[in-house]
Amino acid sequence: MKIAVFSSKSYDRHSLERYNASFGHELTFFEPRLSLETVALARGFPGVCIFVNDACNATMIDDLAQHGTSFIATRSAGYNQIDLAAAARHGVTVARVPAYSPNAVSEFTLALILTLGRKTHKAYNRSREFNFEIAGLEGFELRDKTVGVFGTGKIGRMVIKNLSGFGCRILAYDQYPNEEAKKYATYVDGPTFAREADIITLHCPLTPDTHHILNEQTLPYLKDGVFIVNTSRGALLETDKVIKFLKTGKIGLLAIDVYEEEADYFYQDLSDKIPTDDELARLLTFPNVLVTSHMAFLTDHALRNIAETTLGNFAEFERTGQCANAISE
Repeated sequence: MKIAVFSSKSYDRHSLERYNASFGHELTFFEPRLSLETVALARGFPGVCIFVNDACNATMIDDLAQHGTSFIATRSAGYNQIDLAAAARHGVTVARVPAYSPNAVSEFTLALILTLGRKTHKAYNRSREFNFEIAGLEGFELRDKTVGVFGTGKIGRMVIKNLSGFGCRILAYDQYPNEEAKKYATYVDGPTFAREADIITLHCPLTPDTHHILNEQTLPYLKDGVFIVNTSRGALLETDKVIKFLKTGKIGLLAIDVYEEEADYFYQDLSDKIPTDDELARLLTFPNVLVTSHMAFLTDHALRNIAETTLGNFAEFERTGQCANAISE
C-alpha cells in the first residue's frame, strides 16, 4: 500500500523501513505533524500513518477521505487524537497498536518515581560540576510508601507487577477490576485511593470521563505532599490547577512524560527559542517537578512492535478490507 507517514523522526523511519522489508509497502515519510498546513501532503495516499500529536480531527479526515485515504493507522495504543465519528461517516477504517510494550512504559514510570524519589537527577547535575556534596539529596524508600495505580489495563497491571518487587503497599482503582492485578494490589474505592496513596500514577485512557480528572475539585482530596506521576495523556491533569497545588505544597512531587499542550513542543529542539507556553515554562522552574517529552514508549522492543503491528495493519486491510486492530466509537 502507498502510505504517508507523518511525525516521522529518525527512529520511526529506521524501524519502519527495517521491518517493511517483509511487507513491501510504499512508504513516504513526512517529518511534520498532520495539520491543516500539511494535510495536502497526504492527498492521493490510500494509507496514512500518524502518531499521538497529529491532528486527526473531522476537518483532517474530511480532507483525507475526499482525496483517496481509506485507512488511518496510529502508531500508538491511545487514539484520542482521532475523530472516530468523522472516520465512520466517510467509511475510513482506523487502527492502532493495542500493546506495543506495556513494560516499556511501566519501567519508565518506575524510573521517574526513583529519579525524583532519590533525587538522582540533582546528584548528576552536581557531579557534572565537580560538586560531590550530598546535603539536600535525601530521598525516600519505596517500601515505606503506599502507591496508587489509577487504571489497571495492560500498562497499569505491568506497573503493579513491577512495583511489587519493591515491597511497597499497592492500591488499585479501576471500574473493571482485574484478577491478575489482584495478585499484587488491593482494589479500593475512590475516596480511599485518594486518602491513602502517597504516590499516584495514572494509567488510564483520555476520555470525556477522565479529562482533567485531577482538577481543582479532586486535588484537595489527595494526601498532603502527594507524588503524582503521569505517563498516559497530558489532559488527565488540569495544568493550571496542578501548578496552584504545587505552590501550596499539596502536591509534593510531580513527574510527567506528557503535557496537555505538548503537540507544539514535544519531539522538537526548541532550545534556541523563547518559551511561549507560560504553564510549561512555570512547571520547568519547580525543583520538585520532572518533565520528559513523551518518551516512555521509546525502547528498541517497543519500536519493533510498533513497526511490525502498524505495517501489518496496513497489509491486512489491503488484503481483506478489514483489520483486527480496527477501532470504532
